[in-house]
Amino acid sequence: MKTALYPGTFDPLTLGHLDLLDRACSLFDRVIVAVASSTEKGTMFTLEERVEMFREVVADREGVEVIAFRGLLAHEFERQKVDVVVRGVRLFQDFEYEYMMALMNRRLCSSFEVLFLMPSAEFLSVSATLVREIHAHGGDVSQLVPPAVERRMDERRKTADGSPPRG
Repeated sequence: MKTALYPGTFDPLTLGHLDLLDRACSLFDRVIVAVASSTEKGTMFTLEERVEMFREVVADREGVEVIAFRGLLAHEFERQKVDVVVRGVRLFQDFEYEYMMALMNRRLCSSFEVLFLMPSAEFLSVSATLVREIHAHGGDVSQLVPPAVERRMDERRKTADGSPPRG
């Protein structure tokens, strides 16, 4: 059984993330989504909330497991005993960064392998950072995130600024 690890912050989970997950599921028997804690980024949602949202959204997908992880990706790769890490690359800048990270992870774990996947064209411009920014300014993110995630983003905004969620 071939298993892939799909790591990310997923803050918030976007339809682009799900597109890559579906691509990985078509290639592997099992995909472990590893939601990372984030020490260098301020996140909209806690690690536990991000794991819970991802689990809710993918509950109907067979062969998908969602876990939380802290620490180095190379260590999680070894701990989970997976065959490969799946990473999405949208633009050249993504590839350059991901390539550098893959090489460093291979230094930490000689068996570390990465599969770079390109998203569908409709998701090339979708990033969690942009989704957060659009949402923070009252923009419509319904075409960028699953409904369960949009609902939670609206709830978060309401508790943050006292404004009612969008209808």
